[in-house]
Amino acid sequence: MNTIDVQYLVINMALILVATYVQSALVAEEKEKNTLRGLMLSPASIFEIFCGKSLLSFIAGTVIIVFSALLSNYHPKNLLVIIIAIFLSSVFYLGLGTFIGLLTKSVMEASVAIMPAFVIFAFGSLITPLMDQYPILTIANYMPNLQLIELAKQVEAGAGLADVLSHLAIIFVWIIAMYAVCLYVYKKRMVDE
Repeated sequence: MNTIDVQYLVINMALILVATYVQSALVAEEKEKNTLRGLMLSPASIFEIFCGKSLLSFIAGTVIIVFSALLSNYHPKNLLVIIIAIFLSSVFYLGLGTFIGLLTKSVMEASVAIMPAFVIFAFGSLITPLMDQYPILTIANYMPNLQLIELAKQVEAGAGLADVLSHLAIIFVWIIAMYAVCLYVYKKRMVDE
């Protein structure tokens, strides 16, 4: 029998390996081919550029998550809450991919730069048994991947949307922080280049 932890290890890996990696590679490729500069100078807003670049990564990540859930026979008790949580998590991971892509100069560099994020966000849940021994690690409870797992556990226990708002709020704060950093790096690139 698959547990929620195993289900969400697969979902978090799909988010980081598909959504984040594809996004970072797309942005890094734009930089490598010097087409990102053209986008920066175009009349398109930053929001339109970020959304346009994220659409392919979002679709690919969603397809992989849906197929993973179907293959593992995962049927959450409250599908709407899980869809909202995975959507917000996808937005965060797309921001992370955009950030990595903006920091790197090539697709190859982005492929290497994503590895620390992969370890932290895909396997971060594996440090929870160590939290009793090392109390400093309890900070990890606020990571978006662990919030998603805790939310899913509460949903399986019968929680509704109102019961998991704190988890959604923490993921949303991560989204705001990630896109604020992306915006800063993007604007800095506009001035530097």
